[in-house]
Amino acid sequence: MNELMEILKDTRKHLMTGVSHMIPIVVAGGVLIALSVAMSGSPSVPDEGTFLKGIFDIGAAGFALMVPFLAAYIAYSIADRPGLAPGAIGGFLCNSIGAGFLGGLIVGIIAGIIAHLLKKIQVPTTLKPVMPIFVIPLVTTLLVGSLVMWGIGAPIASMMEGLTNWLVALNTGNKILLGAIIGAMCAFDMGGPVGKVAYTFGVGLLGSGVTTVMGAVGVGVCIPPLGMALATFLAPKKYTMGERENGKAALIMGTIAISEGAIPFAAMDPLRVIPSMMIGGSVGSALAMMFGATNAAPWGGLIVLPVIGNPIGYLVSVVVGVVITAFTVNALKTVVAEDADEDLEMEMLS
Repeated sequence: MNELMEILKDTRKHLMTGVSHMIPIVVAGGVLIALSVAMSGSPSVPDEGTFLKGIFDIGAAGFALMVPFLAAYIAYSIADRPGLAPGAIGGFLCNSIGAGFLGGLIVGIIAGIIAHLLKKIQVPTTLKPVMPIFVIPLVTTLLVGSLVMWGIGAPIASMMEGLTNWLVALNTGNKILLGAIIGAMCAFDMGGPVGKVAYTFGVGLLGSGVTTVMGAVGVGVCIPPLGMALATFLAPKKYTMGERENGKAALIMGTIAISEGAIPFAAMDPLRVIPSMMIGGSVGSALAMMFGATNAAPWGGLIVLPVIGNPIGYLVSVVVGVVITAFTVNALKTVVAEDADEDLEMEMLS
């Protein structure tokens, strides 16, 4: 129990290690995707076989590595090298079942704890050399992989089905309430299973000619990165050096509705960041529904403005949500221990 408490006491350090190694992946992948979509001149994935589609695919490959990197280096921070393989594989499996970055964050901690505890087992001298390179990674990967595949996979699938049915029922009722819920869902896990349910619901209604819900989705998906970018500009002393740099990339990603640009902030400080983004996203998407802003594209952010009905209302909704997110999260955060955090980040990246 003392071992476990000691690990959990350093949770911020472990999260910072994972986030510091994940940020370059988020920036590289996100900016490449944003540039490819922006240069295509259409708020959609570039056409197959084109140069821009190749750039998009390179960025998408980076995003595919985002959660595995996060989980791997959280586990590494806890258990050193024996935690890398189970963390990375567990993170990859989280992607495959749609658990998103929240699943990767939890799996990274679990993989690290298991590997750390296995390192404490006393074994004969002849076995000691193979423990960190064979036995511990193998056993930990099997345990973590089993947990993801058969422990959390089915509940996540059931949750997504339930959320979809709930949104379908809400669509016949109060539209402003529906918009508020959609905005909160988009901000909750930034491209994860909950956000994907809201996005898929909005896209599905486009086929029936209903474009107002996609308007709310378009607002909701861009508020998290834009809100966190604004927050870093308004109160830089409340963010680490890495977060401030990521704020610049999040600004680019937010305009193209890549909500994953806010994930490094949420992974570092989920209890303050996620609720702040959900409040901003909820208000912004509710306003979009109230203004009757429509979106005829299966995309979001500012790049869809040419196909938006009531673009003024859409822009006002985005701005209000972004400002609320930034002011809320900055009100909750305190000034970081700058020197200590920056020294730790430089050590991790060196």
